[in-house]
Amino acid sequence: MAELDLSRATTTDLSSAVPDFIVDAKALDKENDGGGETYWYFDKATQNYGYYGEIPEIYSAANGLATWAFGRGWSTETNTTAKSELDHVTGIGFDSFDAIVWNLQVVKKVVGDSFAQIVMSKKKDILLNLVPISPERVRLVLENNRIKRYDVWNGKKWKAVKVEDMLHLSNNRIGDQIHGTSQIDACKWIIDARNEALISNRMIERRGRALGVIKYKTNNEGKITFANAQIEKAVKNGEMLGVPDDTLDIEDFPNKSTNDRMTWIQYLENFFYQTFGVPRSIATSDGTSEVGGKMGHIIFEPTYVREQKEMENLFLEKLGIIIKWNKPPSLAGLQQETEQKNTGQIGIQQNDVEASITRE
Repeated sequence: MAELDLSRATTTDLSSAVPDFIVDAKALDKENDGGGETYWYFDKATQNYGYYGEIPEIYSAANGLATWAFGRGWSTETNTTAKSELDHVTGIGFDSFDAIVWNLQVVKKVVGDSFAQIVMSKKKDILLNLVPISPERVRLVLENNRIKRYDVWNGKKWKAVKVEDMLHLSNNRIGDQIHGTSQIDACKWIIDARNEALISNRMIERRGRALGVIKYKTNNEGKITFANAQIEKAVKNGEMLGVPDDTLDIEDFPNKSTNDRMTWIQYLENFFYQTFGVPRSIATSDGTSEVGGKMGHIIFEPTYVREQKEMENLFLEKLGIIIKWNKPPSLAGLQQETEQKNTGQIGIQQNDVEASITRE
């Protein structure tokens, strides 16, 4: 007979069984202390290209940012020859100057750094071409806390390129890092979680009631193996399965409803755009309200303006070309200044926090 003695009650130790969340420490990559040359290889470039090419959100967000910042044309200031110089920049032969800049911006966000070899005239006074080079074929060579040169792999050996002959873009370099940071790094967990959720949801929807625990009314191992094979075949081919009456019962695995699963997937999608730094309305028009879209554009404005300024400064410092990229239409002017003008505003306005009743 069971003993019903309350004094024998025990407690769990969840403090040790469930550890606290800890963020891994990360040291910045920097030049070696031993002197001599320090090399940096972009060995994660191909993996990041895989994420870019396979994940629609990354593809759309990176492309959308580049298009928003550099897709409305440009103009030159005080330099009358710059436009004619840039018009004949053709990359590998069929690129345009606009396409090359767009390319460099996308690779900068996806990999962390992007490169284009500068081809100048013999007198070094006219820009002849910009040839994009994928980062996995470039290594940085540093010495005394400065980039000494760039080495480019030509398939057989490393070929040195002078610093003045390489246009180098670096994304969000912090501290004493010797390279940029891929925008994908902070998003990988979100992307992986979303794709796992999509795969699980697809499997559940496809298999339906076949995804569960089957209770056979027999102990014959051969019959059970045969029945399992028939069920697997029916599920794979999307066909019906006929079994004798009163031979098996199927119990569904406990899982969330379709609505619950889709809510989690949609949350991860929205979380991704917040982390990548691009409003969802920039990458896609789906799933964004009018108000949310407008505010997203206003908040996004400093982001693409920063990208434009960095590119403009790089062209001035590296090529001596004064260039300005045209900005998209700003929505900041659509904000109403007063409560009377903004009839749709339901939030707190200045009038709401001012005393307006005359005291006796």
